[in-house]
Amino acid sequence: MTTVRTAIVIGGGIAGPVTALALRRAGITATVYEAYPATASGVGGIGGTLALAPNGVAALRLVGADEAVTAAATPIERSAMAVGRRRIDLPTLAGVPPLRVVHRAELHRALRDRAVAEGVSFAYGKRLVDAQQSDSGVTARFEDGSTATADILVGADGIRSTVRGLIDPAAPGPRFTGLLSFEAVARHEVDVAPGTMTFAFGQRGYYLYWPEPGGGTRWGANLPQQRPMSLVEARAVPARQWWETLRTSYGDDDPGRELMATSDADGLQVAGSLQIMPPVPHWHRGRMVLVGDAVHAPSNSSGQGASLAIESAVQLARCLRDLPDVAAAFDTYVRLRRARVEKVAARAARINHAKAPGPVARTLMPLLMPLMVRTVMDPEKTTAHEQRYVIDWDTPVTTELALR
Repeated sequence: MTTVRTAIVIGGGIAGPVTALALRRAGITATVYEAYPATASGVGGIGGTLALAPNGVAALRLVGADEAVTAAATPIERSAMAVGRRRIDLPTLAGVPPLRVVHRAELHRALRDRAVAEGVSFAYGKRLVDAQQSDSGVTARFEDGSTATADILVGADGIRSTVRGLIDPAAPGPRFTGLLSFEAVARHEVDVAPGTMTFAFGQRGYYLYWPEPGGGTRWGANLPQQRPMSLVEARAVPARQWWETLRTSYGDDDPGRELMATSDADGLQVAGSLQIMPPVPHWHRGRMVLVGDAVHAPSNSSGQGASLAIESAVQLARCLRDLPDVAAAFDTYVRLRRARVEKVAARAARINHAKAPGPVARTLMPLLMPLMVRTVMDPEKTTAHEQRYVIDWDTPVTTELALR
C-alpha cells in the first residue's frame, strides 16, 4: 500500500466525484476542486443526455452510486437502425443490464450528492492555473490566489484539461470529429415501443431518437461540419438559424420532419462540435495523474465515454490502495487502462465515418443493412468485451496482474 493519504481532485464533473469516492474507499481523503461556481451552468447544467453502459453502472456500484444514477436514468432495452422507411431491429447482448441514458445535470447531481453524503468536500470557483511538486507532495495554485496541498493531484478536468498540460506541455489536444451535435425533445410520439433507441440515417444527416418516459420523443442529431466550433461559438448562433439548418437537413426524413416540426427552439441543446482525445503519451508525471476525458475521450458514438471515465477513476484508486509507491501505482494504472480505452476509441472512430455516408453509400445502405447487423453491428463481435467488463475491486492489484 502507498503512503498516499490525501488527494486533490481537479474537476467536479463525472470522473472527479467518482475518483473522490473511490479514493475514499481506498483509505485516501480527497477534496474536489471545481472551476465553476456551484450555481453556474458549468457544473452539470450544460449538455443533454449521455449513455451509461452496463460496465459503467457496474463500476458505479463499487462506489455506492449506482442506485441513485439509475433512478434518474431511462433504460434502453432494445435498438433499431433505420434508413429511409427501411427499419431493422438490432440484436441485443445477452446477460447484461440495459443501456441507461441520463441527463448530464442529473448524473452530476447524483454523483455529487453521493460524494457529499460520504464526506467528500467540494470547493467551487477554483480554477487551476499551476501546480508545484516536491518529494513529499504537490501544491495546486488557483486563479483566485488560493492554494491546496496534498500527496497527489488527479486531473479529472475534462477534454481541455489544464492538468494534462502541466504533466506534458507537448501533450496533444482534442481532435475534431467532423460532426456538430444537437439534442431536443419533440412533442411528436414515434411509433416504437418504450425503451427503444433508433439510429436513423437521413438523406442529409444522422440522427437518433427514443420515446421519453413522460411523453414525447427525445432526439439527437449529428450534422457533418467543415470546421470545428467551440461551445461558445455554437451558442452564439441564433437558435432560429440552427433550426433552419436542422429542418433543411431532416425535413424530407420520416420521422425527422415531425421531430423537427414539433420541437421548441428554446429547448434545443447545442452541444457544439464533437471532439475526441487522440492517444495521450504521458498519463502521469511525479505526483500528478489523469483520469476520464482529460486522457481518454472517445467519440459519443462509442456509448462509453462516461463509463470509461468511471472505470478509470475506480482502477486508479485500486492501484493506489495496493501498490507500494506512487510511481508503481500510476504505472500499473496506465497498464490496466490504456489498451482498453484506445480499443474503444478506435471502434467509435469507425462508427463516426458511417454517420456521414456519401450519396452512393447512402443508396446502398438499405441493401447492406442485414449484412451490417450480422457483422459490424453484432454486439457479441463488437461490444461484448466492453459491456461485460467488471472491475474486481476485492482482488489486490499487483504489477504482474497488470501485465496479463
